Amino acid sequence: MKAIILAENDFEDLELFYPFYRLREEGIQVFVASSQKELRGKRGYTIKSDMDYHEVNPEDFDILIIPGGKSPERVRLKEEALRIVRHFFEKNKLVAIICHGVQVLISAGVVKNRKIACWYGVKDDLIAAGGEFVDGVAVDGNLVSARHPGDLAEWMKKFIELMHSL
Repeated sequence: MKAIILAENDFEDLELFYPFYRLREEGIQVFVASSQKELRGKRGYTIKSDMDYHEVNPEDFDILIIPGGKSPERVRLKEEALRIVRHFFEKNKLVAIICHGVQVLISAGVVKNRKIACWYGVKDDLIAAGGEFVDGVAVDGNLVSARHPGDLAEWMKKFIELMHSL
């Protein structure tokens, strides 16, 4: 299996690195796509991207991860990133988002009638886009979502359980 993480600068460090390494522990190849060659998190950690969004063939990937922080505000402005997100929802592939990651889903137009957890500061945006806010970790079909770094362990546990159930 292969996973793709969509990120830009100012990602929430733990929300990118926790699933990055946790999925690798499961034997999954994990790649980072961005409009930049090297990314810096809010806490100063850096990671090199493997490819630009336009280089991503979403057919090649089984899992999509969108970390939070300020990164989603920038990812959502990239039409190629939104194309990737739409593919994952059209094909019912596995998606994990956390915190502000919901902003990317809103811009991709894929939140209507879904139960989604997100950072409290963007829950009104989710509701206005037709989604239902969940105050905790949520599993809705192919999507596992969480509110903040305090949810990381439960978020990845539920995501991996879903992954193994398919």
